[in-house]
Amino acid sequence: MSRLPVRKTYKLYIGGAFPRSESGRTYIADGQNVARASRKDLRDAVRAARSAQPKWAAMTAYNRGQVIYRIAEMMEARDAEFGELCSGRKEVERSIDRLVWYAGWADKLVQLLGSANPVAGPYFNFTVPEPTGVVGILAPEEPSLAGLVSRLAPAVVGGNTVVLVAGEKSPLAAIELAEVLATSDVPGGVVNILTGFRNELSPWLAGHMDVNALDLTGADGEIAELERLAAENVKRVSRGAVDDQSPWEIAAFLELKTVWHPIGV
Repeated sequence: MSRLPVRKTYKLYIGGAFPRSESGRTYIADGQNVARASRKDLRDAVRAARSAQPKWAAMTAYNRGQVIYRIAEMMEARDAEFGELCSGRKEVERSIDRLVWYAGWADKLVQLLGSANPVAGPYFNFTVPEPTGVVGILAPEEPSLAGLVSRLAPAVVGGNTVVLVAGEKSPLAAIELAEVLATSDVPGGVVNILTGFRNELSPWLAGHMDVNALDLTGADGEIAELERLAAENVKRVSRGAVDDQSPWEIAAFLELKTVWHPIGV
């Protein structure tokens, strides 16, 4: 007697857990059943990201780098699985190397972006980078894994938390990454991954008043409207490289704060 295979239904990743969409809807992508997130799911993801952000930002930069490096370690152990969900082994290796590269920048950002400023008076004047807060990311459709990692890593390494909308056509690499995150050292809520129809989720992400920055690298023709919605609460808006690495990609999600301190006698 032959048996029927048990098909996997890919879920959302919110707050460190894997809920189904509250609407119960799914859609077919890459031949698999994938959760179709709703506006309520997006609100839940933003709430989880906001709750996790202070603790993530309060960790030492060195510790955040260790956590991100651990993601790379776990991806390395599952490189064959990831290779089946993207363009192949080379893209997986590029994604792993990129995570390691960004992990190394975690405790070097203050030296690169900060400064001790000369002032006329008995004061110390320092400029230091701080996280913006909650970052909404529209992940690029292609490359499905390297493009996602290229946008996710610079956002979280500086202390931000993320609500990421995966590529609509090829979301399985993003969901596989969520399964790695769930068993890694990343605290729940630091990264939240939604799958579904971009035209349903993007406007609500751009207009959400508790999202502080928006990465539109993976957006298409809707960019002007999303920028208009983002302007309602003066979000930082970034359009970086789809498949690149640079410390200035990290800087796009950081605020530079200047502190004055009197010189003690």
